[in-house]
Amino acid sequence: MNVELPNIGKISPQAFAHFIYPHLGAEDPRILVGPKSGVDIGVVQVAQGVVMATTTDPVFVVPSYGWKRAAWFAVHILASDAATSGLKPSLMTVDLNLPLEMSTEDFGLFWEAWDDACRDLGIAVVSGHTARYEGCHFPMVGGATVMALGPEDRYVSTDMAMAGDVVVCTKGAAIEATGLFAATFPDLIRRRLGDSIWKAADALFDQMTVVQDALIAASVGVRGAGVTAMHDATECGIIGGVYEIAEASGLGVELHDDDILIRPEVRAVTDLVGIDPLLSISEGTLLLTVRPEKADHVLRRLSQEGIQVSVIGTMKPASQGMWRITGGRRVPLVHPRIDPFWTAFAQVSQEGLR
Repeated sequence: MNVELPNIGKISPQAFAHFIYPHLGAEDPRILVGPKSGVDIGVVQVAQGVVMATTTDPVFVVPSYGWKRAAWFAVHILASDAATSGLKPSLMTVDLNLPLEMSTEDFGLFWEAWDDACRDLGIAVVSGHTARYEGCHFPMVGGATVMALGPEDRYVSTDMAMAGDVVVCTKGAAIEATGLFAATFPDLIRRRLGDSIWKAADALFDQMTVVQDALIAASVGVRGAGVTAMHDATECGIIGGVYEIAEASGLGVELHDDDILIRPEVRAVTDLVGIDPLLSISEGTLLLTVRPEKADHVLRRLSQEGIQVSVIGTMKPASQGMWRITGGRRVPLVHPRIDPFWTAFAQVSQEGLR
C-alpha cells in the first residue's frame, strides 16, 4: 500500500499506522493509553492508583489577534486536549522557537498573557526552552505538553466508548473555523456579511476551548457512571471526530446530521468561504459518549453552565457499521481525511474571496 503524508494538515490514520505506530521506542508497562490515531491523550501510571494524562500540540500563535487573545487561544488549545481525559490540567512544559521578527517588547506582552491564561486554568509551567531562530515563522512557533494528574479510575480516553452510549455535542459545528475567519479577516466578513454576523462570529473566538465543557461533564461521573469518552473536535470537525471515537473504540455509530447545531453566523461564514461546517475544524466543540441512563444528567449540568449541548447520535456494535442520517438518507460515515478549512484559509489569505 502506497501511503503518503498529506500536503497540509494532520497525517491520516493510514499514515499514522504505517509510519508512527510501529516505531514508538521502548515498551513500558506503566503506559495505560499510548499513541493512537484519533486519541487526544496518553496516560501513564505514576504511582499506585495515580495516573498522569498528557497531550502535546504545536504552540499556535497569530500576532494579528493581539498578544492577549493569541496567548489565550494557544494555551486553551493545549489544555483542551488534556481536559478530555476528565482530569484537570495542572502542569505544562513549553518549547518556544520564536521568529527573528518578534521583538523583546512583543515577547514580554505575549508571555505575560500566556501566564494569565495558565493562572486562570490553574496550570503551572514547569520547564521549557525559549529562543529565536532563523527559519521559524508564525503561527507555528514551538510545541508544548500539558499534564493532568488524578485517580486511575477517573480518567477516560477516546477509545473507551461503549455500544449503546449516546453521542453528545457541545456548542455545535465549525466553532474554530468561524472564529478564526472572523478574527483574521474582520473587514472582509463585515463587508460581505454585515456587522452583526461578524460580531457573532468574532465572539466565537472566546468559545474555542473545551476545558470547562470536559470537566463539567466528567463531574457527573465517568465510565459506567457517566461519560465514557471525550474528544475535541479539531481537524475534520464533528464528522471526523465522531468517526475517530468509533474507530478508536472499535464500534459502529449512527450520527444524525440534522441534530447538530449550526449557528447562523457559522452557516453564513462557512457558506461565504465555501466549506462544509460539519467537516471543518472546531476547537471548542466537545464530543462525548455517555451511558444512556446518565445522558440527561450530563445534558442538564452542561446547560446549567450556559453551554449549548445536544444529542447527535448513538454508538453501535461494530457489526452495525458507521452511518450518517442526513436529510432523511442513510449514508456511510466516512472520515474526511483533509480538513477543508486549511485550503480555504490559505486561499482567502493569499487571494481573497473568489
